[in-house]
Amino acid sequence: MTELERKRKFPIAFWVCGCTEIFERLSFYLGRSLILVFVTTAVASGGLGLANTTGAKMQADLTAYSYLAGFLGAFITDKLVGARYTTPVGMLIIAIGYFSGSVAQDATLVYVMVFCVAFGLGLFKTGPLIGRVVRPEDLNSAYSIRYSLVNVGAFFGPLLAGILYQYTFKSGNILGFRPCFRLAAISMLLGCIWFTVGMLLKGKDYGKKPFKMYKTEEELKREAEEKAAAKTHQKMTLLEKKRVSAIVLVSAFQIIFWMFWYLAYLPIYYHWAENMNWKVGGFTIPVTWFDSLNALLCVISGPLTALLWQKLAARPQGDISIFKKLGLGLAFLGIGYIYYAVIDIVRGDSKPTVLLLIIFFLFLTLGEMFFSPLGNAFIGQYSPSRLLAIMSAVWGLGLFAAAKLYGNVYAFAFSGKFAFSKACITIAVIAFVSTVILFAIDGKLMSLVKDKDEE
Repeated sequence: MTELERKRKFPIAFWVCGCTEIFERLSFYLGRSLILVFVTTAVASGGLGLANTTGAKMQADLTAYSYLAGFLGAFITDKLVGARYTTPVGMLIIAIGYFSGSVAQDATLVYVMVFCVAFGLGLFKTGPLIGRVVRPEDLNSAYSIRYSLVNVGAFFGPLLAGILYQYTFKSGNILGFRPCFRLAAISMLLGCIWFTVGMLLKGKDYGKKPFKMYKTEEELKREAEEKAAAKTHQKMTLLEKKRVSAIVLVSAFQIIFWMFWYLAYLPIYYHWAENMNWKVGGFTIPVTWFDSLNALLCVISGPLTALLWQKLAARPQGDISIFKKLGLGLAFLGIGYIYYAVIDIVRGDSKPTVLLLIIFFLFLTLGEMFFSPLGNAFIGQYSPSRLLAIMSAVWGLGLFAAAKLYGNVYAFAFSGKFAFSKACITIAVIAFVSTVILFAIDGKLMSLVKDKDEE
């Protein structure tokens, strides 16, 4: 590593990977935000005229199977082909999927879109690639910055979707769904060009080989010691097994986090849509804009949390552990649900302003910034190189489970069996208990990931 590279916080390849995700998230949220409306809108208005339940299932499947497909892509990038090559191929497949949605006349091509997007995202591996581009000591900050870049696309996707299909691309009575899907495809094509050219010019050898070929300094040192002792290193070491088990354990906690995170949006569409005043200065706030609000807050808080991790790491007593940070993420989520309950109790029969939801999204975003980017950094730092993409897919499996479960949880908790405030408080209690558990087992979890030489 040159002196210039040491002084520069992140290599250019990091920015190539991070900015590629702007294109991907823009297209994903542009397409995902439209599926429910497109599928259920009458044929005369440019939609497919299908049932609400069909549209909801399609949208849920797009989210859930995007994470499940990560296992296939993980096997390929860990064992067979480098992420530099699978990523642009995946983006091309995603573009084909969105184009299929733009010409769909029935549910068949929409399901083709769901399949192509999910499979393409399984091959899209800029996240794990960052884990080997950035130095281990910079991973927490790097993944926080990356999260801001991701949410630039996530901010503009829903924001543009609500404007483009209703106004810009509307022709007579026909809403502009199809041009929006084509725009999502174009975004992926542009991202593919950006990534391919950027990595060709500034990517060095990153991602040219499967992840198992890129050993960390720690792994190389341990391998050398094993060779010197005439030991085999074909099998996983005890430390690697412990680290894998730690990743699996933490991934289980993220099912709780993301299930409640996804769930938090549904009361906005159903409960608060009827029990809040959505007009501000005579303008009715579109419900979909709250997706963009969360993304905007992530963009703003990404650099701030990156700075926070740097300040904590520079303290004489050192940083707080990754597991305590994840626990705090769950705690912020629980506070958000308590806030939900307080609003509902205090409002009585009145309809408070929808602007109160901004405070809720502050808690939601804080929880997300403490949990999601740090979880990816944790995997990037401690996953064995030969299992890097697989462990990222294990993390994604938790998101798959959460996406498939939150609808059922909503039906159970908010279908009228329980008072809204009581349901929110119960969810908050579960989040707080999870925080306590993570703090309580922090020492044991740290013992799983730390090398004896680091203790």
